[in-house]
Amino acid sequence: MTDVSFTSLFIDGKQRPANPPVTFDVRNPYSNAVVTKAASASAQDCKDAVEAAARAFTTWETSSYAERRDYFFKAAELVTTDKYFKKFKEAFQEETAGVDTLVYLNVYGTAAFLRNTATFVAQLKGETFPSVVPGGQVLVQRRPQGVILAVAPWNVPLVLTLRAVGIPIVCGNTVVLKTSEVSPRTQFVIAELFEEAGFPAGVLNVIHTSAKDAPARTAELIAHSAVKKINFTGSDRVGRILAQEAGKYLKPCVFELGGKAPAVVLDDADVERAARAITSSSLLHSGQTCMSTQRIIVQRNVAPRFKQVLAETFSKFKSGQGEALSAQYSEAAAESIVAALGEAKAAGATFLVGDGTRKGACVQPHLVTGVEPGTRLWDRETFGPVAVIKEVDTVDEAVELANASEYSLAASVWTQDVNNAIDVSARIRAGHVSVNGPTFHLEQARELGGLSGASGYGNFSVEEFTDQRIIVIHPAKAPEYMLTG
Repeated sequence: MTDVSFTSLFIDGKQRPANPPVTFDVRNPYSNAVVTKAASASAQDCKDAVEAAARAFTTWETSSYAERRDYFFKAAELVTTDKYFKKFKEAFQEETAGVDTLVYLNVYGTAAFLRNTATFVAQLKGETFPSVVPGGQVLVQRRPQGVILAVAPWNVPLVLTLRAVGIPIVCGNTVVLKTSEVSPRTQFVIAELFEEAGFPAGVLNVIHTSAKDAPARTAELIAHSAVKKINFTGSDRVGRILAQEAGKYLKPCVFELGGKAPAVVLDDADVERAARAITSSSLLHSGQTCMSTQRIIVQRNVAPRFKQVLAETFSKFKSGQGEALSAQYSEAAAESIVAALGEAKAAGATFLVGDGTRKGACVQPHLVTGVEPGTRLWDRETFGPVAVIKEVDTVDEAVELANASEYSLAASVWTQDVNNAIDVSARIRAGHVSVNGPTFHLEQARELGGLSGASGYGNFSVEEFTDQRIIVIHPAKAPEYMLTG
């Protein structure tokens, strides 16, 4: 029998088991075999992690910008080496069944993200201007906040974990990272990477918890007085729970939550290009991304041709071992997708592609018509290889349907008319709209963010992870003061 990998905690620069030494199992989506035993942090472990981060903050907040930058550049050099590529690939594919395309996306995307994050030190600058008091001067500074609790997901685990910890750290904060119970070994690669890059002990601390213990441990972390802010990427269901916990202590949060991205295809769209891009965004990682195209709104004149081409493109892809698409991350996730498809079919929906079934954790691509707003398949994030198509007559109808959602993360518009492109994009309520491009898209210069509701609020930026502090230098010659003269 192959030895099962053990993944430790990482606290104050040291790898260690949980205290007491409790573990939890992570199983492969295909075989259901145990592939990782991870340390399951106790309340004391969580306290130790926060206190280590708080101690490290006293020196890290005053570290030079050049020092922080160079650590990130070093990490960027390391992450694409054979050592880290192989380490990540093995863990990612064993824990989540991710395909090779996603391995490359994570590793090389992380390298680019690390280099870009290193440059954020140039944004850590303030301003000065004359005070309202004659002869006085005002200094405005961007200062780090303290210990940040980062809760990062399993689906794009290197890139999204690095984003959760990297931006706070480059700003001068320290971090306690809670990994997903689905991918502790995969996300632990960041701890090993940062340790080898030379980041000081306590700047990054990493804990894992079993699904059973996660609610209690996370609540304890949020409650700790040293934790100043929480960032979370994941479902809106969990986001609501974390927001309630944080609200007890009036602690601010940055949430990137779910998505139900619409693609609006107008009559003059390039049908073949739109079909390729929409298929890519719908099916990448078997639909397990928050920017996945899940609702397609197409004008009626172009609909017959578009549906034919899109169905042909969808049908080229299969889910399973050795295929372009992986299994879902668990059988329970696959069953949830199939249940939503079954509800839609019972309500009169038609499957253009797919048969509404699963095999283990594998769900094949589905393209569905006849789905209405107010139903589960339209309203809720599917997190699977499923897209629904709705035909409309007018642009106004298309915009109305695009906005008929709690989600507001990403969207796309397909048209060859630049005026329509600008007009429709501006009317769609989404943090990011691609014109003639996929909804799955990132711009390093600006972070993606939802516009409240089920997609969350805030974004991963220097502004979010620093505080604006004002220092007023009063003139040498004392003026007259109120009351005392």
